[in-house]
Amino acid sequence: MVDGQHLKFNRKQVTDRSIDELIGLSHGLVADGKINMPEAEYLQKWLANRPTLNDHSFFGKLYARVTDYLTDDYLDEGEATDLFDTLKAIVGGEFELGEAAKSSTLPLCNPEPKVIVAERRFCFTGTFLFGKRRDCESRLKSVGGTSGSLTQKTNYLVIGNYATDSWKHSSAGNKILKAVEYRERGIPINIISEPYWLRAVESISP
Repeated sequence: MVDGQHLKFNRKQVTDRSIDELIGLSHGLVADGKINMPEAEYLQKWLANRPTLNDHSFFGKLYARVTDYLTDDYLDEGEATDLFDTLKAIVGGEFELGEAAKSSTLPLCNPEPKVIVAERRFCFTGTFLFGKRRDCESRLKSVGGTSGSLTQKTNYLVIGNYATDSWKHSSAGNKILKAVEYRERGIPINIISEPYWLRAVESISP
């Protein structure tokens, strides 16, 4: 990532000093290429001590997510990866906070396809505003959809809201590239954003 890039925060709600502190903290946490339990606990305490930040929707959700990850006193591999990707994007100045972070480089289907949920197979990748990946999968199941790993039988690949211009280098990149390869081979998999998926799901009564 290139230093000097600026986060697109709502500056009316978050102070510049707090943003600079978070960028510096994120730099340190991702420096070794991973996030461990003590680092997650430190981030949780840091956010808890800055109520002004937590009044902002993104930071409030970040704090709630870290707290949820640590509820069982264990940070599993998926949780650690999601948290690392989030902090890495903060370091790179790639978050569009307060609105959907839709990068123009994401290979989303255009025009957006009709989303049929019942008896369709979905795969989730990336970091989601809705919650943990299992929360997305549970919500999908409640309206008749199924989820699993990315295969040629997958109907929809859903990319988490916090995807950035560097998606190829994130943990989600391999799945996205694989889905693009499938499409190029004529396999009809749809690549959609989290907000678009969520609108379709929320239009269905569970």
